[in-house]
Order: sequence, then structure tokens, then C-alpha cells
Amino acid sequence: MSGQIFHARAPAKVNLSLHVPRRREDGWHELESLVVFSRSGDALSLDPGAALSLTVAGPRAQGAGPDAENLVLKAARNLAARVEGLTSGAFHLVKRLPAAAGIGGGSSDAAAALRLLAQANGLPLDDPRLREAAKATGADVPVCLEARARVMRGVGDELGPALALPPLFAVLVNPGVAVETRRVFAEMGLKPGEAQTFGKPHPAIVSGMERDALFAALKQARNDMEDAACVIAPVVGHVLSVLSGARGCRLARMSGSGATCFALFDDCAAAARAARAIRRAHDRWWVKTAVLG
Repeated sequence: MSGQIFHARAPAKVNLSLHVPRRREDGWHELESLVVFSRSGDALSLDPGAALSLTVAGPRAQGAGPDAENLVLKAARNLAARVEGLTSGAFHLVKRLPAAAGIGGGSSDAAAALRLLAQANGLPLDDPRLREAAKATGADVPVCLEARARVMRGVGDELGPALALPPLFAVLVNPGVAVETRRVFAEMGLKPGEAQTFGKPHPAIVSGMERDALFAALKQARNDMEDAACVIAPVVGHVLSVLSGARGCRLARMSGSGATCFALFDDCAAAARAARAIRRAHDRWWVKTAVLG
């Protein structure tokens, strides 16, 4: 495979729901979240054999941060620590997704790096060392490894089976404000060992659900980080209001710890119409249509 360059996409991760039932005694927050992925996002390539390196281009390249903090390189080093003689190489990232945005851009990039290294080294995706490296790299990296719809629990390390869901037509909006996950958790104010005292349990989500049934289940769910994010960055509340008011919107919610929010529509035409209207009114916001699944 000498001279072969490997390519992978790193799609956006969207939390359609995000319950935080409790904070563990060790300080970690437990989650229960239905995660889906877009069909587009960042792009990553690997030229194997060279020394480990990373170059970044694209409209969001500046958001990738310094090499010392980049999750692509961190993932590669974590896998190399677990696989003796791992062939690494030169990564090139085309960055299109905003950073610190609640849609797992860095985590998806890291997962793509692990997939490329697995391909270059003949490792199956179910190799436990890949899972270990993903977990060591970040809480959202394991669910991004296969980039398939599923419910994740625990601290992101308990993954339910992949789900066959109907395609969801969405508009994603980020107002250009970075919201730090750690700060959102702090604003929520849960103490170690404390459980949430409000809200219904997470609804059951199963493969084969019709779109209307899925929408009904999602309306019974929530994002427990939304209120705290709105306190830290009030513009998140404004984005949610704009999305909720879009013609044909079936559901509007924040993804992850924010600041990206999404709205779901019945078809791609309604989503495209809403995206055009939002771009005209808010030309500094990042606005994208997406098909989620």
C-alpha cells in the first residue's frame, strides 16, 4: 500500500437529546443522549509512512487550534501507545465545522484519524485498542468512531446498538460564540453524587421508527445543558427562538453543550427555505442544512 493516501469524512455529531441524570461521585457527569450524524463535515486524509504530522486548511482552519491540543494527533499518539509498530504518517485536515460548538468537530476528526490508521495498518474497527484509544482521546470520540445513530450513556463510553432511523432534514445554526463544556457543567451546579430532580426519563428510541413517531419521542426528551448554556451565552436562546419560529419547524433544540442549535423539518425543501431566511437575517451566523441519521 506504499504511496496510497487514505481519505475519511468527519461528519458533524448532533445530540438530538441530552439528559444528564446525575453527577457521579468521581465528578464525571452521566449522560443519556440520542446521537446522529450529518452526511458532510470535515475531511481528513492520511499519507502513511512519514513522521506523524498535521496540516490544516479550509474555512474553519483557525479553529483547529495548535498541534499540541489537536485531537487528531492526540488520537494517533494514543493508538501508537497501544499498537506496537503502528504505521503513522502525515494527516491533512480540511476544517469546515466550527470548533467548541457542540457538534463534535474535534471528536469526529479524532475518530476519523483512528479509522484511517486502522485502514493503513490492517486493523479491524472492532479492535479493542481502537476503542481504548478513542476513549483516552475524548468522551465523544467513541461514539464518533463508527459515526452511526445510537444512544450513548455513561460518560460517553456506553454505546447502544446502531439504530436505523429515518433521515432527518435539519438546519444547523452556530452564532459564532464558543461555549466551553466545562463551564456549562459548572453552571448546572450538580454536586458529586447528586441526581437531577426534574424531567421525565429518556424516551425509548428503536430502529425502524417512523418519522412522526421519532418526532413524538424527541419532544418528550430535552437537552439538560440548554438552560445553563443560555445563561453563559444568551445568544443561544435567540438562536433557538429564530429556529422555533421558522416555517415548518418540527423541533428546535441545542446540540451538546452548545452553542450550535438545530431545527428539524419534514423535508429538505422546508429546511432549505428556513436556512435561506435565517442567512438573510443573520449573515454572521454559521447556517447549514444537513441530513441527519
